[in-house]
Amino acid sequence: MDFVPLDGQFHSNVFVQGKNGPIDFQPREPVQPLFGAMPQTPLMLELQVTQEYLGHSTHLVYLAPMWKEYLDFDTHAEGQGSTLASVIDGSLQKYSMTGIAGVTNIGNDRNWNGHFFAQANWYAYGRLAWDHTLTPNQISDEWIRQSLSRDDETVQAVQDMMAGSWEACIDYMTPLGLHHIMQAGFHYGPQPSYSRAPRLDWTSVYYHKADSAGIGFNRTKSGSNAVSQYARPLIQQFNEFKSCPEEYLLWFHHVPWDYEMRSGRTLWNELCIHYYSGTDYVHRMIQTWQELEGEIDPEIHQHVQNKLKQHDKDAQIWRDTCLTYFQQFSQMKIVKE
Repeated sequence: MDFVPLDGQFHSNVFVQGKNGPIDFQPREPVQPLFGAMPQTPLMLELQVTQEYLGHSTHLVYLAPMWKEYLDFDTHAEGQGSTLASVIDGSLQKYSMTGIAGVTNIGNDRNWNGHFFAQANWYAYGRLAWDHTLTPNQISDEWIRQSLSRDDETVQAVQDMMAGSWEACIDYMTPLGLHHIMQAGFHYGPQPSYSRAPRLDWTSVYYHKADSAGIGFNRTKSGSNAVSQYARPLIQQFNEFKSCPEEYLLWFHHVPWDYEMRSGRTLWNELCIHYYSGTDYVHRMIQTWQELEGEIDPEIHQHVQNKLKQHDKDAQIWRDTCLTYFQQFSQMKIVKE
């Protein structure tokens, strides 16, 4: 939060641009605590449209649900209802300028993006930049009808595939608040054992901190105290095991392997089930897409089918690599349900 003391000291034509989360475009992060903390300085949101940490241009991951989660996130900066969207559109703190930025890649592929479905993320970014009240389903409905089919049943089937793809990606990569456990320098596959880098905070072990006692990064008042950067209601919520949303649990807490989750399962069993849930979702996407043969342009259908086959292999590698590595510390049996 080095920028907070500088609030009000910038020229009137200056934006401070911040990433959506505190680290670096991970599959899921809590909102960057800078938003709402600089009422005299226009803050500009930076989203990542390209999938640097979400399977590159191979995995089918629809990002509108992610961005809506951030935009709807209540920062409590000016009391309840202080959403991130209200910060960056200027309505909360009366910014004189507003803006939003997207990090993108264009390659030499005929479809520009490598994956046909990555075009949906470009489209979603543009739509949300102009109207953050739109829902992910409204946006995907528009995109599918313009890009693939106007047949209602086909549209619904593709929309269902897209709707849960981001959550599935989190599940087979970094569930329950895990983050930054990808391959060194490449950011495509998993490398939870990575421990050597020019900086400790470029390694995987720095973030997941798995040991015989448990897993997760303690950012509470008893740990790094990063939680103190948020508004008071969020500090109270994130600081305690019981009140911390489970999707952020391992982001803010080092949790014992046998800790009882809200489902009644142990943390270890819950972690296993999330990993398997993610790969199961990819299996279902493949099945749905196969059933759409004949309803979609043949060239596009074959292109996406090839991507999904690799996606399926990659998701299983993520699941098996991470669970096998973490099992060394938990000393518990891997469960699937």
